[in-house]
Amino acid sequence: MNFKTFIENILDFVLTKKVLGTLLTIIIAIILVKVFKNVVSKILIKGKTDYEAKRRKTIIELIGSIFKYIIYIIAGLIILDFYGVNTKSLIASIGVAGAVLGLALQDTLKDFISGISLILENYLAVGDTVTYNDFTGEVIELGLRVTKIKKASGEVMVIANRNIDTIVNLSQKKANLYLEIDTAYEEKESKIEKVLMKVIDEAIVEKLILPDSEYLGINDLGASSIKYLVKINCDQNKRYNIRREMLKRIKLAYDKNNIKIPYNQIEVHHGGDI
Repeated sequence: MNFKTFIENILDFVLTKKVLGTLLTIIIAIILVKVFKNVVSKILIKGKTDYEAKRRKTIIELIGSIFKYIIYIIAGLIILDFYGVNTKSLIASIGVAGAVLGLALQDTLKDFISGISLILENYLAVGDTVTYNDFTGEVIELGLRVTKIKKASGEVMVIANRNIDTIVNLSQKKANLYLEIDTAYEEKESKIEKVLMKVIDEAIVEKLILPDSEYLGINDLGASSIKYLVKINCDQNKRYNIRREMLKRIKLAYDKNNIKIPYNQIEVHHGGDI
């Protein structure tokens, strides 16, 4: 067999329906998946707010995942048809097997259905801060079957989507922080009110906290101090940082205005002096 004949045999093999059809089907499937994802991304990726952008990104990933599986299943059936497999009988068999598996995997199907609905109904998005029982953290992965939440300390909890109705989403509402500020009894209430309101107003102007934050007045008369209450409304995802920042600003304001913050003191008596 000469080289020309060898090349012709190779070309004849490659150009057969089985080989060429399989290659073209795989290539077209990959292209369709990428094009679909890019088109959907351009249509949905932009959002008016950070939360909306996060939600749309999550929806894009979900739709892209579903579309990818559908295209790959169709491509697989087309390729099997090239090799003479009766795909109609196969589809019918898959339908029967699917019904049997559906009964056996009811919980898994519930997870898939819940995963789709919680995204489409705007219940969760990647990046949201949520609470599940006593576990509070950030959603790092939102799949069709499970949702993963990462705590600030690093622990990751995996939750089946069928249990998603017990999750409390903290990112879809503002945080209300109540700060009790211990202050010495000898300080005048009018002076404290003026100082605390100034701290709040400056934070509002800087857009650190929301405009409906306010000074609430005396909250308790303690054994050694008066407790003044301040309500801070802010972004739920930033509540811990904002709490620390507001306490820092209040402390600096007290120092600047010579306002005393009481602290416990221990008086020690020597037995011989009593």
